[in-house]
Amino acid sequence: MSITAILKKVEESQIRTDIPEFRTGDSVKVHARIVEGSKERIQVFEGVVIKKSKKSNRADATFTVRKVSYNIGVERTFPLHSPRIEKIEVTREGSVRRARLFYLRPLRGKAARIKTKVTFAKEHSDVTEKSES
Repeated sequence: MSITAILKKVEESQIRTDIPEFRTGDSVKVHARIVEGSKERIQVFEGVVIKKSKKSNRADATFTVRKVSYNIGVERTFPLHSPRIEKIEVTREGSVRRARLFYLRPLRGKAARIKTKVTFAKEHSDVTEKSES
């Protein structure tokens, strides 16, 4: 067995399958495990995804979340498949046209907002049948 095959097999065992689909511009809550001395707790980091690595199916994939706390911008980069991440919740889907949202860094307040993605639900067949009769 070659070294690349062994590395690929090890990398496949590291990949998590319980991660939800999210994109750049989405608002997420990342529940991360924090170890303080002998105690372990979960800390929630909520913000906008400003960067996501292109190859999210690799073990070394990362994503960066930005939030503003007490008028100071805080960015944190998380490994996507890390066991330190308890879960990721997508709170809002953002509508953006770029893969990297670094232009948000100097913006403040309303200028830093991202539009919410609008999804149209298909009409149910029951509703259309009732309206026709």
